[in-house]
Amino acid sequence: MRLAELTGPAMTALLDDDLARASEEMGVRLTDYFLTDRAKWVWRYRLNQLASDPGSAGWLTRAVVAEPEGVVVGYAGFHGPPDESGMVEMGYSVAPAHRRQGYARAMLTALLRRAAAEPRVRTARVTISPDNTASLATIAGFGFVEVGEQWDEVDGRELIFEVPV
Repeated sequence: MRLAELTGPAMTALLDDDLARASEEMGVRLTDYFLTDRAKWVWRYRLNQLASDPGSAGWLTRAVVAEPEGVVVGYAGFHGPPDESGMVEMGYSVAPAHRRQGYARAMLTALLRRAAAEPRVRTARVTISPDNTASLATIAGFGFVEVGEQWDEVDGRELIFEVPV
C-alpha cells in the first residue's frame, strides 16, 4: 500500500467533478468515491488549509493505493502538521467496495509510522462517532485510550482517542 499526495490541482479537479483530470494529475485512477459530498467537503477544507499554510501539504490527505494492483481504495492523512504539544490527528476513509478487507487497519498503521518518523510528534489522535463500531474495532489493538469527547459540526458527537507515538 502507498499513500499518494492529493495535490491542490487534483483536489480542484475533484471539486469540478473532473475525475479524469484529477486522476491524470495524481497518476492513479481515482474512483467516484472521491466525488461524494463527504469527500468534496474534505477537498474544500484541505484546499483552504493549503492556501493558508502551504507547508502543511506533507501532512494532509492522500489517496491510498493498494499495491501491486494499483487500485485506489480510499484516502487517509492528517488534519494538519503537529500542533504545539506534538499532537497529530489522523483520518481515513475506505471506499465501500474495499471495506472489511483490512485496508483501514493498514491505513492506520501507515499513518502511525509516518507520525513516529517525525521527531516533533508525541501523540496521535483519532476521533470516532460512538456509533461507528467498524472504526472503533479498527483502532482496537493499537493502544489508543479514550481521553474525552467533542461535538463536531459535521459528524456530531465524537469520542477522542490518543496513543503515544
